[in-house]
Amino acid sequence: MKSLLSLFVLFLLLSAGTLQAQQQYTVDGQTYTLHTEVEGTLTLLWNTVDGEYRYFSKKGNDIQELKNTKQNGDYQEEYKETLKQQTSDAVVSTENVKLTLPSLSAFFVEYNKKKDPNFVEEKKSVQLDFRLGAFAGMSNSIYTENPTNALQPVAGIDLELVDAVKLKRHAMVLRFKQTFESSDYKYSASQFSLNYRFKFVKTPKFDAFVNAKFAALTFSSREYTVIPFGGPAQVYKESGSDFNAPVTFGIGADYKVGNGYITFSYNDIVGLNVESNDEFPVDFTLGYKFNL
Repeated sequence: MKSLLSLFVLFLLLSAGTLQAQQQYTVDGQTYTLHTEVEGTLTLLWNTVDGEYRYFSKKGNDIQELKNTKQNGDYQEEYKETLKQQTSDAVVSTENVKLTLPSLSAFFVEYNKKKDPNFVEEKKSVQLDFRLGAFAGMSNSIYTENPTNALQPVAGIDLELVDAVKLKRHAMVLRFKQTFESSDYKYSASQFSLNYRFKFVKTPKFDAFVNAKFAALTFSSREYTVIPFGGPAQVYKESGSDFNAPVTFGIGADYKVGNGYITFSYNDIVGLNVESNDEFPVDFTLGYKFNL
């Protein structure tokens, strides 16, 4: 338990700088919470808004959105004209600038170096954000005895740590999952686990990922009946805790809706370091998570 809490505290400490780096700005009467990617005479701001990447250029008190609208199948590249106007006091070409974070960052750095000899480019390795969500579903608990292969209701909470810049396809998740006993299987469990996710499909609207659970602390209780030969049935109860490295794999998907994501998971399909009862895995959850 202490190991899980220590890692969680580390996540909080790492994210503190990111939370401070976000500020609110008003552009054309609309308020946005934006990340600062490059700060200088010309400052590059950005965030994802309604599933789309949005970029803004700030010079003094003037903030302009960098747009690239499409008309009759052709992109208009309005952002280049905006950048030309804001950088007219220095010779910086916009010809090869693309409306992507790396390309815009390079342009902003080049301009700031020409305007300010003391400008120092800050190399950002990560841009950490949190997502908090709740989920519910059903499981047949194949990594327990479950002799009748009974389905059990499950519910829980996810705290996901993501990097929006350098490691977009990767995430760490601290998960609490509660398994409730059913009428056919008197087993319940409370589990805290650490998970790694690789997003093999990554778009502003939709993510698909592989989930790997690599550490778990489980508190469980079970009630079972034994009928000895020639004697009355006897009911036994047992409980305990276990900390292990199950190394189980599942798959899932996130679909962006509003400020968060509808999330679906097929959990613990295969386990490398844990025994199953050889039943076909049924562990599905559906939930919603939002950006903190």
